[in-house]
Amino acid sequence: MPGLNTTPLPEPQRGQLANGTTLVQLDLPNAPVVCLDFWCRAGSGMEGPDESGLAHFLEHMVFKGSRTLQAGEFDLRIEALGGNSNAATGFDDVHYHVLIPPGACGEALELLTDLVLQPRLDAKDFDMERQVVLEELAQSEDQPEEVAFQQLLKQSCLNHAYGLPILGAREALLDHTPEAMAAFHGRHYRADRCCLSVAGPLAALELDALLSNSALAGLKQSKRDVRPVPLHFEPGEERLELPRLEAARLLMAWPLPGAADQMSVVGGDLITTLLAEGRRSRLVERLREQLRLVESVDLDLNVLESGCLVLLEAVCEPEQLSAVRAEINAVLLALLQESPSEAEVDRARRLVGNGYRFSLEAPSAVAAMVGNSALWGREHNLQAPLDWLDEWDGRRLVQELVPQLQPQRAFVLEAVPA
Repeated sequence: MPGLNTTPLPEPQRGQLANGTTLVQLDLPNAPVVCLDFWCRAGSGMEGPDESGLAHFLEHMVFKGSRTLQAGEFDLRIEALGGNSNAATGFDDVHYHVLIPPGACGEALELLTDLVLQPRLDAKDFDMERQVVLEELAQSEDQPEEVAFQQLLKQSCLNHAYGLPILGAREALLDHTPEAMAAFHGRHYRADRCCLSVAGPLAALELDALLSNSALAGLKQSKRDVRPVPLHFEPGEERLELPRLEAARLLMAWPLPGAADQMSVVGGDLITTLLAEGRRSRLVERLREQLRLVESVDLDLNVLESGCLVLLEAVCEPEQLSAVRAEINAVLLALLQESPSEAEVDRARRLVGNGYRFSLEAPSAVAAMVGNSALWGREHNLQAPLDWLDEWDGRRLVQELVPQLQPQRAFVLEAVPA
């Protein structure tokens, strides 16, 4: 793949604080800002039977203040320093990040670690924020496309956390208390379950001194190691009628090995790109350009710790669902019977490789990438995924990945307007 990996990318510097908290740094001398990205293995997949939605609810409550910060004060102070912040909760983990000018890094680090690690969880704020989360859940349930997607995960992932909404169940959210949230926080926000990732111009920053005085240095170790539960995926099919759905949707899901198998993740990116990225990809060319059966067709790899999921969505008229499904099956079977050409694979390599390189241009994307990898114990150079791409050719894709994406291994959901 000439031109994609001629210049090696920098090596993240990994280490640990005295208490075992992971620290990963990437020096980007020409970046205009520093990204501080705090990661924790505290996604919705870590919730107990009575904790539905608690991980995401906690993400909301963190911004309602800490022992030293009033509600809203964190955002105001970060903005006054010329920065901005955000957070996200996933199935496996949660992260909070700040983009800040280098000169304000010390104060921003103190604010971020204090906010995340010592949340106040005030009872009045708790009740108010519960209503915000419930409204967010109601909006999700009011979107038929989201309802269809959630049903696909529920049926295919059975009782696994990946089949449950990250936002939680309404009944559980109504029952949650500040005490239960504090217990969840205390159980998961531990030294060995957290990682701080820092990317940007780091040469002038004295991170060791900054961290030694931060709340991060005071974290305790977990009493026991908690790992994601392996995903048990169940093929099958269902038809769902949904009010207000404007067009029919064919949704399909397949399982692939979890994120720990990084070679498989790269191969999954490659095969989904070959199938559905751009007009020349097999599914787009066949279904949209040649047969004009669909408005759109998308195929994405969702990288998850317990098991990755390949998710397909084809939007079409209800009467075309059977034809669309038949053509998708035919494309997948044809790929199994004859390896794609080297030119076809090379096009997919370039798209995946260029997309990866573009993501490395922003400190926030870099910090997220190396932070998530370090959180889960994956230590590889940023160059490695580009090198791994070269190890996949058409024959290997057909031998190792295409059989896992055959029709009989999928869960298929047909969503139609009611």
